Amino acid sequence: MAAFITKEKLFSNRWFQAYGMIVLGSFILATGYALFIAPHEIVPGGVFGLAIVIHSFTDLPIGMTALAINIPIVIVGIRVLGRRFGWKTIVGFVLTSVFTDLIWYMTGGSGIAEGDTLLSTLFGGLFIGAGVGLVFKARASTGGTDVIAKVISRKTRIPVSQAIMPVDGFVVLLGAISFGNWTMPLYAIIAIFIIGKVIDVILQGVSYEKTLFIVSDYHQQIKDKILVDLNRGGTLIPAKGMYNQNEKQIIFTVVSRRELAILEEHILNIDPNAFMSVINANEIIGHGFKTLDAKLSKD
Repeated sequence: MAAFITKEKLFSNRWFQAYGMIVLGSFILATGYALFIAPHEIVPGGVFGLAIVIHSFTDLPIGMTALAINIPIVIVGIRVLGRRFGWKTIVGFVLTSVFTDLIWYMTGGSGIAEGDTLLSTLFGGLFIGAGVGLVFKARASTGGTDVIAKVISRKTRIPVSQAIMPVDGFVVLLGAISFGNWTMPLYAIIAIFIIGKVIDVILQGVSYEKTLFIVSDYHQQIKDKILVDLNRGGTLIPAKGMYNQNEKQIIFTVVSRRELAILEEHILNIDPNAFMSVINANEIIGHGFKTLDAKLSKD
């Protein structure tokens, strides 16, 4: 999990906001592991996945085991990658370990959805993803095997996204071999998928806007519809057809889902042969949407 350096003024609003998100995110993350993932011995990769395997054989506390593994990893990361791990990252992975053990022993390690592995996988992924997302929004990290992936990337030039797959994959495989249960890796894959999706939602938000690229000989009428009826802006991009080399105008605009339906009906009526590409817009920054200043102040 990537780490960031920021310089919030001590005890400023941004300082309290950042550390508040780290504390809350660490608690939610720990809840996912202690109440859903660990009780069913699901190993979704990472340091905590490895700690779950070690706990099953030694009965060592999961959180403290993860902390013990994280410390040398972060030290190596600092030596190889430089000072990318600030105090917030240290607070993040220490709190996550402490909260995990605290919740685990308060509940007796039984979890909430005891006996329902699928439900635990779904909610475990949801909680872990939400927790990690909040920590990331504070520009911190909870440590983890991604640091190893970054070191591998630095030494071999392999992209981090590719380097982290065999690292986490090894942990998942180790869990399957250790527990002798080959269905657990399937649950782990579900959890990993959900974690990634929830992190995206936390970091980027849920957006209902659609990005449109429209190619039509009736671009003037379509432009008027966007500007006048939908009260949206856009950009005309000069282009040339690949086949016949004819000059064309591409309309680039962003609309809501409701406005998309209105515009599609309008285009169908005036030019059934129009070409239109519709792309989900994760985040829109600019006039008429969220400003960059508002985004940075919120983050």
